Amino acid sequence: MAEEQQGTQEAQTIAAIDIGSNSIRMALAEATPDGMVKVLERVQRAVHLGQDTFVSGRLATRTMNAAISILGDFRRILSTYQVQTVRAVATSAVREAMNADAFLDRIFMATGLDVEVISTSEESRLKVAAVRQALAAAPEIAFHDALVVEIGGGTALLTLLHEGEIVQSESYRLGSIRLQEMLSLTDESPEKMADLIRHQIAGMLSAIAGSLPMQKVETFFAVGGDARFAARQIGKRTRSPQLHTVSPRQFDKLVGQLEGLSISQLTRKYDLALPEAETLVPALLVYQALIHETAARQIIVTQTSMRDGLLLEASRRLMGYEDEELARGVVQSARAICEKYRCDVAHAMHVTDLSLKLFDAMQAEHGLSRRNRLLLRVAAMLHEVGAYVSGRSHHKHSYYLISNAEVFGLSGEELQVVALVARYHRRGGPKQIHPEYIALPRERRAEVSKMAALLRVADALDRGHAQHVQDFHVERHGEEAVLFIHGAADLALERLAMERKADLFENIYGLRVRLEEAPLSVPPSKARHSKAPARPRGAAK
Repeated sequence: MAEEQQGTQEAQTIAAIDIGSNSIRMALAEATPDGMVKVLERVQRAVHLGQDTFVSGRLATRTMNAAISILGDFRRILSTYQVQTVRAVATSAVREAMNADAFLDRIFMATGLDVEVISTSEESRLKVAAVRQALAAAPEIAFHDALVVEIGGGTALLTLLHEGEIVQSESYRLGSIRLQEMLSLTDESPEKMADLIRHQIAGMLSAIAGSLPMQKVETFFAVGGDARFAARQIGKRTRSPQLHTVSPRQFDKLVGQLEGLSISQLTRKYDLALPEAETLVPALLVYQALIHETAARQIIVTQTSMRDGLLLEASRRLMGYEDEELARGVVQSARAICEKYRCDVAHAMHVTDLSLKLFDAMQAEHGLSRRNRLLLRVAAMLHEVGAYVSGRSHHKHSYYLISNAEVFGLSGEELQVVALVARYHRRGGPKQIHPEYIALPRERRAEVSKMAALLRVADALDRGHAQHVQDFHVERHGEEAVLFIHGAADLALERLAMERKADLFENIYGLRVRLEEAPLSVPPSKARHSKAPARPRGAAK
């Protein structure tokens, strides 16, 4: 896996908490200076959040109380381990609950845990990151066209990969708990329950086949506790201790044996906890239906989970590593959105290049991170998507479309930052009266202002959408940032645009922007910049 190291630190203890539909799980690990993780302990407690949400659309008070009590216990474990970094996330049961905000507020007040409700695309990305890590020890497993599947309590997440890159992710209402609640299977015999679930799955297969090229899938990855149960029963080891292979024929045989057993029989025969026994057969029936829709000759079951992806990402960020493969996935996802809304792709890509050159040249002034550089890249690619709605006030439409999109690899807050940077690429800059802007933490607001200022300057350099300005370098001359443009003879249009758009740059960095033709004796450079004070007059704190 390609990575770039930004720095190293001493080993630190980190944790990931996953609030799911049927249980709350926590993994604690040691993050090592090389960006890897060593799991110290895994904890799991059952709580039926999904049974509330998928039936009534709300979380019951009793269920919320039980979940908060569990998280209180987890908080004490975190204190025992002296955990320094915690990321807590919630998935479909909380995501779909009408009273989710009240639940999250109660968690924060009772435990101090700031729980993030993540999108299905973020779930998929984290699971794929964990699968990639497991594959590093099993190079014999190829995945030219692969499908990563997890049947959770609320949804079935299907993520399509091509050469290891995410190209599509879809979620379907085929979660194991949702199926039982939707079909009212509590009082049915095991055989009748299996028949009803198969009928429901069959009704969804045509929709799945219409969205995903299932017949092209050559490698089928199964993620989740129910798949791991199957691997323990009939799986074969691979060179990676985290991966097992299962024959579809043996899988069919196992499912046939299990579907005739009641919940109590499953718990006794296989020594399963009640929540595990309740989800087992519905989940395996969905896996079974999906594998037979593909061209895969085996099921590859991974012992990893979304929590492993959370730990891996937290470790790399903590230790200063940037995962280039995941960054490429972010860019690819943004490019797909740009094309979906029929942007002027040539202009979008050119403004992106100019923005990044300016970001690199102004590093001493803005002090932003490589992650901010990625966010600016996405904002620049998408800054004009709003023109798809209307050319009038298209910057506001850009904000709306981006903030309601799903970009693989970006958190909800990061997507909000991107949307605001794009929104401020023209007209007025950030204001305290803008509710979306003021709702961000102060540090995030400063990042938005700094990146929006750079984007406005870059956009002005391509005012005519003709890619007239190809290269420049920046020099600090007193109170001015002088952009010396290489190979462009007439800058009248760009100067006019800069007069209207460089105001935010001056407000944030305390520097006026001036354009000059570069002397012929000065060779083009991607980013050259004279040294300047770390915080010039007027710079945002």
